[in-house]
Amino acid sequence: MQAILVEALGGPEQLVVRELPTPEPGPGQIRVDVTAAGVNFMDTGARRLGAATGRLPFTPGVEGAGRVSALGEGVDGLALGDRVAWVYAYGSYAQQLVLPAADAVPLPDDIPDYIAASVMMQGITAHHFTTEAAPVHPGQTTLVHAAAGGLGQKLTRLIKHQGGDVIALVSNQAKADLARAGGADHVLVSTGEAFVDRVLELTHGQGVHTVFDGGGETTFRASLKVVRRHGTLLYYGAVLGAAPVINLRELPRSIKICYPVFRDHIPDHQALLHRSAELFTLLRNGTLTPGDGGRTYPLHDAAQAHRDLESRATTGKLLLLP
Repeated sequence: MQAILVEALGGPEQLVVRELPTPEPGPGQIRVDVTAAGVNFMDTGARRLGAATGRLPFTPGVEGAGRVSALGEGVDGLALGDRVAWVYAYGSYAQQLVLPAADAVPLPDDIPDYIAASVMMQGITAHHFTTEAAPVHPGQTTLVHAAAGGLGQKLTRLIKHQGGDVIALVSNQAKADLARAGGADHVLVSTGEAFVDRVLELTHGQGVHTVFDGGGETTFRASLKVVRRHGTLLYYGAVLGAAPVINLRELPRSIKICYPVFRDHIPDHQALLHRSAELFTLLRNGTLTPGDGGRTYPLHDAAQAHRDLESRATTGKLLLLP
């Protein structure tokens, strides 16, 4: 089978196609034939900085969908040919993947593989952010960075579904149209710290209840300036650069800072199944979508997918189609 390997850390050129033996599942594991693998910013961080295992070479990717092609000893509840999706199963940039059966989510007939692979990471993340990490309530005003991206579009839709207002930040006018189509109440074309005065103007000097900031260290301190008293800055941009360092006494207006951890939303198999079922319901009723402007690539174009993602020229979700 073919898989993408990172044999040395560095730029997108380090993503190379290799022919590898067909993997065999061990006890409690399944093998899937991958039909779609999600491309996420965390994958670019793994390519540059190393995988969680700390070993080279490795196959990147943590999210995808496909069909079960082999069962390990002791696996029940799944059968050969079943369609499943997963998130945080390392090695998803491949034609075949072995993963724990407990990490697999059976797919309903009405959820296509490419849809599932588009929402498992970003959909569960957006759900975590808006329901547990920084719950959005009716009448609240929020600021969403990178609102035209796959995660930003999903955040906007869920915030609106929960009765909140959205000020969307995008980097150019073309992306502004996508943010408006997703339901944003106000759209600001801004880079760096230029958004601060406009956000304060829109909120009559009060600031927003919550900032969802995936912009990395470059936007962190500007985001602090637009959080209202007792509001929340939810920061998730560590993969884009060094995490900001701040003295707690510098925090203004009694605000709170949250660094959400994905696994806290799905700490076990039952939580994964429950959250996934909630996502599928949101997809069915049209509240959530895979996102507009996404792109697909053949497996051997993984390097180009990373270049496009890091260029910030993309919108929506990027998928590899092995």
